[in-house]
Amino acid sequence: MKIKRLCFCALVFLFILFPLQNYSCLAAEPSSGEAVIEVESGRMLYAKDERVRLPMASTTKIMTALLVIEECRLDDVVSVPAQAVGVEGSSIYLQEGEKLTVRDFLYALMLRSGNDCAVALALHHSGSVEAFCSCMNERAKQLGATDTHFCNPHGLPAEEHFTTARDLAVIASFALKNPVFSQIVSSHSYTIQDGGCGYVRVLQNKNKMLYQYDGADGVKTGYTKQAGRCLVSSATREGMRVVCAVLNSPDMYNRSAELLDNGFCNYKLQKLFDKNKYIVELNTDVRGKTVKCKCEKDFVYPLREEELSQVRVEEELPDRLTLPVEEGEAAGNLKIYLKNQLIFSQKIVSIEKKEKSILDILREMGKRNDLLCGSTNFLPNAAWQAGVPAIN
Repeated sequence: MKIKRLCFCALVFLFILFPLQNYSCLAAEPSSGEAVIEVESGRMLYAKDERVRLPMASTTKIMTALLVIEECRLDDVVSVPAQAVGVEGSSIYLQEGEKLTVRDFLYALMLRSGNDCAVALALHHSGSVEAFCSCMNERAKQLGATDTHFCNPHGLPAEEHFTTARDLAVIASFALKNPVFSQIVSSHSYTIQDGGCGYVRVLQNKNKMLYQYDGADGVKTGYTKQAGRCLVSSATREGMRVVCAVLNSPDMYNRSAELLDNGFCNYKLQKLFDKNKYIVELNTDVRGKTVKCKCEKDFVYPLREEELSQVRVEEELPDRLTLPVEEGEAAGNLKIYLKNQLIFSQKIVSIEKKEKSILDILREMGKRNDLLCGSTNFLPNAAWQAGVPAIN
């Protein structure tokens, strides 16, 4: 196996220079925990006290919504159970027996922060709040949110109900890749038709970032006395989507806007690998026969200006491939490093099927015979018996 270092300059698109800003110059009072992540790559762009465990109030509902979207049918009609009526805190004042779709509940959960809707969805999903919380905790672990524990689906205060800014940003980043979730949290309003309560509900999104910040497209507000003001916000500019989580933030909207601004100002998406510009031709164990190979994915990554020169692209390839080779068969690996950190890897695969011909097989037999017997007559004789021209 040999490793080749590719010319990075040939793989990176030209970019527009942009001014750098320092996070220490931010004006708004900092939060108890903060994290900013680029959604597609998952790269942490900024963090402060990001692993401190803190209560998160209604930002809990990000996980509640994600779990329901992933595992329930959105058009199912649900009758409101008694347990979901009169839940403490923010609600849409559900009435027992009225019928709403799962989709209706989700919009009310994320736009109006309905605690009653959180309970209704938990019961619909798992049959009990306790069982639903177990599912929430399991999903959090799967996403790598290892410092998070849920005790309820809405975020009302509980001793063992906590997360970190880092975990919350990770959960939100994953959720935003789900088109249904993304559509819900970016909506300014939603109408729930009368399902038995006697009136139509017109919901307006509580998240002021959607109205005040350029490019804002989510996510969820939260507040309790114990948690303070919490906000997970997201925005997209020039194709880059960034999510910001602030916990116990005295000035959550201004602080989030500053953190997002600095994320967009300091980082730009760079196309570090273009699959359409990469084809490699590899030798095989048959002289004169080669196999064309490619990679199947582009790679785009957020970088600071000074980091461009610190990127290197390497390919790991064998000296030769052994035939037969199937189309799509792995032939090697392509890896991209930022300094010494691996940030991306993918398989290099064959784009064609290549087999040994009868003549190739006869040549191999002839070589083996030469080695065993010292004979030089086997290949012509074997070729004559096979009915093909003999080539020495």
